[in-house]
Amino acid sequence: MDHTRLSMTLGDAIFTQRAIRRFRPDPVPIADLELIVSAAAKAPNGGNSQIARFLAVNDPDLIREFGALYREAWWAKRRDAEGWTGPDDLTEAERVQWASSMRLADDMSGVPCVVFALSVPPNGAGSVLPATQNLMLAARGLGIGSVPTTLHPSVEDRFREMFGIPAEVAFHFAIPLGYPAGSFGPTKRRATWETTYLNRWDGAVPWAPAAASAGPSS
Repeated sequence: MDHTRLSMTLGDAIFTQRAIRRFRPDPVPIADLELIVSAAAKAPNGGNSQIARFLAVNDPDLIREFGALYREAWWAKRRDAEGWTGPDDLTEAERVQWASSMRLADDMSGVPCVVFALSVPPNGAGSVLPATQNLMLAARGLGIGSVPTTLHPSVEDRFREMFGIPAEVAFHFAIPLGYPAGSFGPTKRRATWETTYLNRWDGAVPWAPAAASAGPSS
């Protein structure tokens, strides 16, 4: 496992990373998968407990079976949140907003690889989230796209049975991996001066336009 293959600068990886939901069918090489999960294992975790576990799936038959479950879960989430039962329930604006997510729900059965981010007791999500971001940044460094997704409680028992996951193991994310059928960033995000505060809630950061125009305080 040669981590020097991750030669993309950290800045390039972070500022061009985006949610990839359309994938080419090309398989993810095993050497790349090893490097990606090795990067995940290096992430900070509470007390060095190393409770994160990753289940990588590249068997097309298993992915096809999971894809049907994922699509069911996606619509179950939309039913609970919005009352939608199918595409006809969405307005034209909602179809545009949710187009890429709906497409992934339909296409998950054909992605080349899915990695499930899990944890063993005490199942702290805080020790899995950094590992998940490491995993996705390493994938970006190799030109492989990803997006963190979740499931719905209505499919959890069948999901666990499908992959032999014990009851005490917590599920956190399903992360499809593959070469993008499109491009990476740059992405559009709100300005950080709208989402970041200094010293107290609503405290303006120095780079905010209003703070910059006001000049230094006396």
